[in-house]
Parts: sequence; structure tokens; C-alpha cells
Amino acid sequence: MARNMVQFQLELSLVEFSKLYGTEDLCHDVLVKMRWPEGFVCPKCKGRAHAYCAPRTLFQCRAFRLQTSV
Repeated sequence: MARNMVQFQLELSLVEFSKLYGTEDLCHDVLVKMRWPEGFVCPKCKGRAHAYCAPRTLFQCRAFRLQTSV
């Protein structure tokens, strides 16, 4: 079974975990960095130009208007 990078962090206390992932926004930011370490890349056209739809937490490619979530 594959190990989750967030779940299996050695020697990470509950306090440290809360600082890193304690809110939905913090957790979302970490997931974005895990998926796109060098910034958003459209899965269809590989373009980087995008808009962000905050209420739905979606990234939208400006070229294809493809909406992608983390």
C-alpha cells in the first residue's frame, strides 16, 4: 500500500502538524505545492496561465478553460 507523504512524517508532533496543516487553507496550500511544485501546469495543454476560483478552489487554464482541482 502506498504511503501518504503527509500522514507518515516521522517525529511530527500534533502541535507541529497543526501549524503546517491546521486549517483548510494551510492544507490546501500544501497540496497545491505537492501537485505543482513549480506552479500550476494545465494537464491538457501544459500551459501555466491560469485563474483561480476561490469559492470552488479550482484552477482554470486561460487557454482551454479547463478547470482543475488539487
